[in-house]
Amino acid sequence: MPPAIPLLRASLRTQPANGHVAFIPQIRKLVFEYCDKWPSSYNTRTFLLTQLQTLARTNPHVEVVVRQRNNKEPIVRGFYVNNRDKVIPLNALEVTGIQQKVQLLLDSSGAKIKSLKRRPVESTTEAPRGIWSGLHADRPAL
Repeated sequence: MPPAIPLLRASLRTQPANGHVAFIPQIRKLVFEYCDKWPSSYNTRTFLLTQLQTLARTNPHVEVVVRQRNNKEPIVRGFYVNNRDKVIPLNALEVTGIQQKVQLLLDSSGAKIKSLKRRPVESTTEAPRGIWSGLHADRPAL
């Protein structure tokens, strides 16, 4: 009988992917930064005191960090799986507006915004005449 090949735990892991069976949220971390003294951070402080626990409980896949940023305007920063981040200032928003912006970060994928206008046509097949080049064209006879 041949010796048994050891089965390593790392070889049993699969790469997670979005599909019809599983959904992986793209956001991984939310960082709230505010000043404890500035009046522009008042609504952010109110949001953090009243709604942060429910936000963290409803989104267990997101790490929520609260950080003081002295003498600066309040912001929320979302970090995504694709190593990108989005920053939204919260200084002119009411508590409901802050909640909407946080939901926008939760629903976002973190990808760059692409313009829908003037996108080049991408083909999967080669052109029937091949690729034209002025270097390979016949010169006209004068």
